[in-house]
Amino acid sequence: MKLRVEKDVLLSSIQTVQNIIITKATLPILSNILIEAQEGSLRLTATDLDIGISCVIPVDTQEIGAITIPAKRFSDIIKELPAASVNITTKKNNQVNIETEICQFKIMGLAREEFPKLPEFKDKEVIKIKQGVFKGMLNLTSFAISMDESRYILNGILFKIHKGNLLLVATDGKRLAVAEQNINYVSDKEISMIVPIKTIHELNRNLKEEGELSVILGANQVLFDLGNVVMISRLIEGEFPDYKQVIPVVSENKMRVEREQLLLAVKRAALLSTPDYQAVKLELFKNKLVVSKSTPDVGESREELEVVYQGKELAIGFNPGYLIDVLKNLQDDNVELELTDGEKPGVIRISGYVYIVLPMRLS
Repeated sequence: MKLRVEKDVLLSSIQTVQNIIITKATLPILSNILIEAQEGSLRLTATDLDIGISCVIPVDTQEIGAITIPAKRFSDIIKELPAASVNITTKKNNQVNIETEICQFKIMGLAREEFPKLPEFKDKEVIKIKQGVFKGMLNLTSFAISMDESRYILNGILFKIHKGNLLLVATDGKRLAVAEQNINYVSDKEISMIVPIKTIHELNRNLKEEGELSVILGANQVLFDLGNVVMISRLIEGEFPDYKQVIPVVSENKMRVEREQLLLAVKRAALLSTPDYQAVKLELFKNKLVVSKSTPDVGESREELEVVYQGKELAIGFNPGYLIDVLKNLQDDNVELELTDGEKPGVIRISGYVYIVLPMRLS
């Protein structure tokens, strides 16, 4: 293999794929990146056996070939090279030469045959989604994924595609986020899968505001094709909880508030939160909201906001992080928060989106 490539292009592609690599992999080959030179292009691939990512970049190929290179060392070397262009050549003993006009590195790789083969998705149905739409839906749901590994079924997002609509659902048991969009997918069959959190994070990192995403479902695996970046991921097996039964009917007891004002007020109150005293207090009066926080041995805060509210007076506590997560990702200037009483969930509903958050006990 022999090729010439721009340093910045190569470094960007290494960073795209190496994020999934486990530093202390059980198999040495999993710490490596597979590089495959074709006519005019170079494909870089990394995998941890649960998720695989490949990226294609333009290069000047003098000789095709393939080898695997230790990811961190390869990344560190390319990052520190002084030149704009890099020459990469392989020798028969798996030695990789990395050269510029003024410096040279020789590092040892491993043969491509040792690298795990990613599954193929031939003759499968392709679902097209606009990347910007999909990214927006992930932003409104991914923060609600459970981090509790004992509840593995919740360690991802439920994807449902039916009658032209894409539905994403995430919950950690204390909050639930449901986003729905029409994607003009014409098919009678319903598709349902749970995509793990690591794959969700990688999708979020690589999705653009423009362009299309192709989704191909295989046997317990899914492929996401973003154009020059392709991801293949295992799916979480099991039955996702019935989210529909926890969505309350629309309440007439609504508070309308400027989203940015509420976000900043909750952020300020959260400055006095501790692990033992997390809850921020919301007190509702006619057209007035008081956001307050009182933490023993730490301090107190109180802030008044003008709101549109004609319902009964009530006080309710919320984990501030659960409010901040949703408020910073919504795009609307104003939001409506449905509140029934101090012990029932708060609900935010906008077109195509529902967010439910359980209250916290006010000490």
